[in-house]
Amino acid sequence: MIKAAPDPRAVREASLDELARLGLPLPPLAFPLVWEQGDTVELRPVAELEARAAVLHVVVARCFGMPTEAAMSWLLGSHLVELVTPPEWQFVIGAKGDHRSFVLHHDAVFALAWLLGLSRHLDPTVPPDDRMMSQMPDLPAGESFTSWRSRSLMAIRDPAEAAVLLDLYYCLDWAFQEAEQNGRSLPGEVDANAIGQRRWALEWAVIFSGPYHDAPPEWEEVDLSV
Repeated sequence: MIKAAPDPRAVREASLDELARLGLPLPPLAFPLVWEQGDTVELRPVAELEARAAVLHVVVARCFGMPTEAAMSWLLGSHLVELVTPPEWQFVIGAKGDHRSFVLHHDAVFALAWLLGLSRHLDPTVPPDDRMMSQMPDLPAGESFTSWRSRSLMAIRDPAEAAVLLDLYYCLDWAFQEAEQNGRSLPGEVDANAIGQRRWALEWAVIFSGPYHDAPPEWEEVDLSV
């Protein structure tokens, strides 16, 4: 569903109000907008959101002891191997790469679960709730990707709502890093790494169209440096 993107300046004002409420530093006046007036917004297809969430769920499970053969078998049986990125595949089959960075993907799964309507909130002050894990494929029980999709009541978020949250997390990403670098206290139990993971998922999932937007990036191509 393609919709007109909301007024970016009004959304930004609301994002800055939320940063101020949380006691976080505000980005500079020249901090860029995520989209422009007149742009349209949509989410990636539901099947893509589900597949990315499932792949990341398996990657995180590998971090916590899921055997290599079980992870590979699940991905093969679910026909998701082609959607596993090279760094993810190297980690799944040989535990190669930064283990800590893959653990952090738990927060990216949280953001994707929110987009799919499986999580009630994406509060930047609290970690993913335990309920979220029961909403994802039950890997220890061998639940297949198809079975998970069948039992899950996906209620996809409105693209405009997702855009608003992306703008907030774009600002939060800067604010949390700035606060940590300056030794300022954070407003809850979540750190800058977790905020960055949630932003990563939102940046990938929310697609804007307009004169200043490139083609949607692949997962590993999402640029979090700006």
